[in-house]
Order: sequence, then structure tokens, then C-alpha cells
Amino acid sequence: MGTMAISSAYPNQSMPALAERAKSGLARYCRRLEARSLAIPRLLARRITMIAAAWLAIFGLGSLLRIGFPSSPVESLNDLMGLIIPYLLITLAPIAGYMIASASFPSGTLTAQPEIRLSLFGKWRRLSVLDAKDNSAYGPAGFLASLLIGLLLNVVLRSFEFLLAMPALNQHAPEWGLMLFHLMAADVVVMSFFYMVCFVLALRSVPYFPRMLLFAWGLDITAQLVIARQVGIAADLPANVAETLQHLLHGNIDKVLISAFVWLPYLILSERVNITYRQRTGA
Repeated sequence: MGTMAISSAYPNQSMPALAERAKSGLARYCRRLEARSLAIPRLLARRITMIAAAWLAIFGLGSLLRIGFPSSPVESLNDLMGLIIPYLLITLAPIAGYMIASASFPSGTLTAQPEIRLSLFGKWRRLSVLDAKDNSAYGPAGFLASLLIGLLLNVVLRSFEFLLAMPALNQHAPEWGLMLFHLMAADVVVMSFFYMVCFVLALRSVPYFPRMLLFAWGLDITAQLVIARQVGIAADLPANVAETLQHLLHGNIDKVLISAFVWLPYLILSERVNITYRQRTGA
């Protein structure tokens, strides 16, 4: 029935011709998507100041609400600073990561390749820096544009997850609670910083981006294991808190492993990734 319907719609064309027509239409659609994705990095680069301002306003307001209704009493300035500093560091970490990476790799500069190659799969032909830059597949477009957005969303979701899940605690809280609060806050600070560094390296086509992202994934998994170990040996940790924390940490590890499973083959084998970050093309 499906073949008859197609044939009746195009009565003067054979099935090979119809298949070629469908293939051509799909190719045109993919080219349109590719062209649209080229605008995403430029848009992010132009609007990064606006994005940073929105982040400071929204997360800062959420932090003020948390600090204004703490789960521990505030009896002195030290008590108040014990609440403010973790939220302040979380707010500023992605901004610091962006600024440091941007200053280290200014826009428009061409960075030399690392001397030691880590990705050895496939057969490749070396390109000069200028030849790679002139190639139509150069730059963070296509799936790479999706990865850029994903890196930003990872910072946002991780930070708001902490904001919603963790009560504001200071030195009046139980020892296990204060330790958990500080460990989780430190995790968000460190990972927000490094994921924003990855974002800048990807956006500016810096050759170190793939290995920096691999480092960030490994650091993320290590951080979850360290938190689990440190909190696991805490005295008087309630069973329900331990169970909830276990689910949270396992969820974080699962998200990192899924990201690596999805993106690592692409980062190793993609023609665009190899031209953009490794200055080589398929032999």
C-alpha cells in the first residue's frame, strides 16, 4: 500500500528516482539545519554579557531567599557569613570560569595543537591552522552547537539543584549537615567553573577543548565518589538523608556517564571536531 501511494503521487517516476528525490530532500533539510546551527555560537558570543547578568540576577535572588530563611539560627555576623559565602561562590564560579578562559584564549586567536595526541583512532591527514580555519566544517556548528548549549544548561541545572535540594546551614547545624552542605557547595563551585572553561574552549575553537571536557567528566565523577565517602563516615547521619544522598550522587554519576557515552564517540570521530580542534581531516 505504501509503495502504491508513493507511485500514484509520482506516476512518471521510478522507485530509484523517488529514492534519490527523498535523499536529496533530506540533504537539503540537513544543510538548512546546519546553516541555522551556525548562528548559535555567534548568538551566544554576542549575548554572553546578557546571559551572565540574567544568571547573577536570578540565581542571586534565589540565594537571597535561601539565606533569608535559613535552617540554622543566625546569631552573629560569622553565622551570616557562613551562609553567604557558599552561595556567593556558586554564583560567581561560572563567571570566573568564563573570564579566566576568555582571557587565556582571546577571541580570534589561533592556538597551536598540543604536542601529545590523545585521539589516535581513524586515518587522518594533517591540516595547517589556516587550511583548517578555511574549511567549511570548521567551527562549533551542528551537533557541537548543541553541546555548547548543553554545557551552559549543565551549569544552570546543577546550581539550581543545589539551591532547591540543600537547606542553608551554618556552624549551628549538626556536623554531618554542615559537612554535606560545604561538600555539595564545593562540588557545584568547582564543576561550574570547569564546565564554563569547556564552554569557552568549545566556542572559540581552542584545540584543548576535547581533553578539557574529558578532564571535567573525570573530575565530576571523582567529586561524587569523594562526597559519598566523606559523608558516609560522618557520625549520626540519618538513614533517610543517607539514602537520598546516595540517589543524588548516583544520579550525578549516571548523568556524566550518559554524556560521555553520547558525546565521546562524536568527539573522537566527527569530521567537524577533528578539523576544528585537531586540525586534521579524513585521509
